[in-house]
Amino acid sequence: MCDTEVFNAYRHRWWDMSQRRRTFISSVGTATAIGLAGCLGGDGGDGSGGDGGDTDSDGGDGDSGPAARVGMVYATGGLGDGSFNDQAQTGAIRSADELNIEYDESQPEAVQDFGSLQQQYAQSSNPDYDLVCCIGFLQADALTETASQYPEQDFMIVDSVVEADNVGSYVFGEHQGSFLIGLMAAKLTSQDFSAGTGSTQSDSTSVGFVGGVEGDLIGRFEAGYKAGVKHAEEDVDVQTAYVGDFNDPSGGQEAALSMYNSGADIVYHAAGNTGTGVFRAAQEAERFAVGVDRDQSVTKSDFSDVILASMVKRVDNAVYTSVESVVNDNFDGGAVNTLGLEQNGVEAVYGQQLGSEIPQGVKDEVSEVRQSIIDGDISVPTDPDNA
Repeated sequence: MCDTEVFNAYRHRWWDMSQRRRTFISSVGTATAIGLAGCLGGDGGDGSGGDGGDTDSDGGDGDSGPAARVGMVYATGGLGDGSFNDQAQTGAIRSADELNIEYDESQPEAVQDFGSLQQQYAQSSNPDYDLVCCIGFLQADALTETASQYPEQDFMIVDSVVEADNVGSYVFGEHQGSFLIGLMAAKLTSQDFSAGTGSTQSDSTSVGFVGGVEGDLIGRFEAGYKAGVKHAEEDVDVQTAYVGDFNDPSGGQEAALSMYNSGADIVYHAAGNTGTGVFRAAQEAERFAVGVDRDQSVTKSDFSDVILASMVKRVDNAVYTSVESVVNDNFDGGAVNTLGLEQNGVEAVYGQQLGSEIPQGVKDEVSEVRQSIIDGDISVPTDPDNA
């Protein structure tokens, strides 16, 4: 299993920072009103101040200022999702603590806001941003245009590849981590298993997958999950549904309840905050769920009694690594960085409450298959139609 020490070290720091940060949210059709608020000791001239912390401010005499300034443009769904965006923010917080940088952050309300926010950071001269982090594949189209308009500005993007000399792209082996989740789910649905408030149904061998927005990226989660299920147990049925949104808990709950009512014992989501509804449905149906991006048995602790595991995706490492490259003056624009099982970029992490209840035989097989994937003995598909 992956090393989650860094995540745990910064989890409490994140909750503290999230209460004190000042974030301006853009509104559709009001791009000119978009504001950027300093998170960690801004210029002071806008009255934002900051929490001081361990970072330097550039406002005092003899003060060297931050090592770099970073702009964060999060994915739709916003902070507080306990998943993708929060994981990205963990990387920014770690960068501030360890690299002496300052960062500002923006939460778009819709896809249409991405371009305006990216450009707002890129054209700012007070402060001047050394790096703009674009979190999520839905930002790719806007960033392709923005990067060409601001060739001197460095950007990074998570979950997509933008071919530009001033963009560093970070992609993950979601299909590999999801394969392990699928294997675990198939093994558990095929036996009588009870833990927390959940249990499997003895007369059914079925699992489910709930996606946010359908496309190549979330398709990789689905493909790996399906392939892992079939690798473990050929006869296990996999139900799938896409809600069409990463911030629709009600839609996630409805989709998952339909699956549980149709015999599914375990539902895995790759749906951002929509996945909160999957957890609610698991509790209502007294079945199980699997989280994504972070250890959601921790970030969504109210549902720890039904969360078997999470497919952790180290978006925080991608953010930190990109910021570190800027601080060290070796940013590699145009590079594509892939983080899979071998790089500890993704991993199956058992739930804090239920993990100890999962049979050791299942865990041993997950570990063996993990190594087989790293060794190249198992090839994991990325297209659901080929899973």
